[in-house]
Amino acid sequence: MSVALKIYDQTNAQEREPAVTLHVASEKISVKDLIEQRVKEEVETFNSKKPELFRGLVQPTDTEKTLNGYRFRKPKLLDWRQQADAAIEAFKNGQIYLLIDDRQLDSLNEEFGITGKTEVIFLKLVPLIGG
Repeated sequence: MSVALKIYDQTNAQEREPAVTLHVASEKISVKDLIEQRVKEEVETFNSKKPELFRGLVQPTDTEKTLNGYRFRKPKLLDWRQQADAAIEAFKNGQIYLLIDDRQLDSLNEEFGITGKTEVIFLKLVPLIGG
């Protein structure tokens, strides 16, 4: 049985925004697997639709940050594994926090249960100007 898991992104300066909905095969998942599945889904969507901006968990190389995403200097396809590795590093370095039903998860190996009401928030920290 697959469970639909709605994932939201939030920064320390913005409201929560829907990021992606994942269809997870089991009722338990690790933080690492969640990050990888989320990034794989957003990269596959980007590569198939080829929009002007990439709106994802982490900034791809050779892009500039814009108000609504990341703009490539030259159009290209993304490698989901490279993006997932960057997202995992950002999580390990404290640039991204993961909140599951208002509880922060700190370890990549930590597992959590999923229901139809589970709320997942990726909190992306944004450096303060001048600080």
